[in-house]
Amino acid sequence: MSPSNDTEPVELTILMPCLNEAETLEVCIRKAQGFLARTGISGEVLVSDNGSTDGSQKIATDLGARVSDAPRRGYGAALINGIETARGRYVIMADADDSYDFEHLEPFVERLRAGADLVMGNRFAGGIAPGAMPPLHKYLGNPVLSAIGQLFFRPGVRDFHCGLRGFNRERMLELHLQTTGMEFASEMVVKSSLARYRIEEVPTTLKKDGRSRPPHLRSWHDGWRHLRFLLIFAPRWLFVYPGLVAFFLGAIAVGILSFGGVEVAGVGFDVTTMVYASALCVIGYQSLLFFWLTKLYATQEGFLPTSARYRSVVASWSAERGLLIGVGLFLIGVVIGVVQVLRWGSLDFGPQDASAVVRIAIPSALGIMLGFQTIMMSFFSGVLTTPRRVVSADAVIES
Repeated sequence: MSPSNDTEPVELTILMPCLNEAETLEVCIRKAQGFLARTGISGEVLVSDNGSTDGSQKIATDLGARVSDAPRRGYGAALINGIETARGRYVIMADADDSYDFEHLEPFVERLRAGADLVMGNRFAGGIAPGAMPPLHKYLGNPVLSAIGQLFFRPGVRDFHCGLRGFNRERMLELHLQTTGMEFASEMVVKSSLARYRIEEVPTTLKKDGRSRPPHLRSWHDGWRHLRFLLIFAPRWLFVYPGLVAFFLGAIAVGILSFGGVEVAGVGFDVTTMVYASALCVIGYQSLLFFWLTKLYATQEGFLPTSARYRSVVASWSAERGLLIGVGLFLIGVVIGVVQVLRWGSLDFGPQDASAVVRIAIPSALGIMLGFQTIMMSFFSGVLTTPRRVVSADAVIES
């Protein structure tokens, strides 16, 4: 059971984020306390309250649970507050809506004691009671987002968004989790995976919650926020892979059609195709530049970890080298354009074959555009990588 001294460390904190959960909070606390009493684990029940107005705080304190007020609204904000104020070496978190099983947390504790940094519950392996999860979430939202998360980050879990999970508190604090909304659930798994934490999964059950009001979760809105977060933290999938495909398809098509039209399976491709292929090439190249700038910014600010290969690339890269590459591409485009003008002059600037003109103009314009984009990117990357001193928030306030 929880010791009487509120400052004494314990082995386990059972953390419940709470926003107006008066209907179900009592039963959740009693189940959690029953688990601690039955197993003899030194622990506490901590309610991180997110501004409840239904008396949830009093219910928790009357039952002997500890209440910590989360000053900022949001699911993630409540959990961050709870993690920071928890006294346990390990933390097991779950919603206070009586949908998760607080009475049988032994598998989580066993995995944590064995050295796991993060232990995820798997509702699909443990069982989902009828009506516990909307069909949209059960058959589309969770499977799709879990598959995308597994593809992008390889955490080794099949239920990416299970709300019942346990973790080593100190290891989780090292990740400096930031998101204050529903994206927090994804951030925890993503950053743990990127940091090469030991992540394990245990079956758990999900039953229909005991609330009479609708849940805080908004299916499409919060689903999109989770997907957006996964994409932002996987810049290779967001920028690099689509960008490489678009760039090389466009560049190859422009290169081939520069020598004349071609016919494939009875379908002719000529200068019109070149126009669209050049646009595809520019889009792909721009996507690659966005990846480089995003990666630079994210690693500078600590959002993304840096690999040894990335650090070696950054060490060998400079804004000046980028400028030289950009100027080179720009000049190639200009030279092609000048050659075309000279050829036009040899015809006394008279009428020309439209297809022949466009066939030369497109590579010229492409070189000019790619060169200019590279020059601008190089200047911007120079801004991001300029050494600067770190000014503390206290110093800014004092000034």
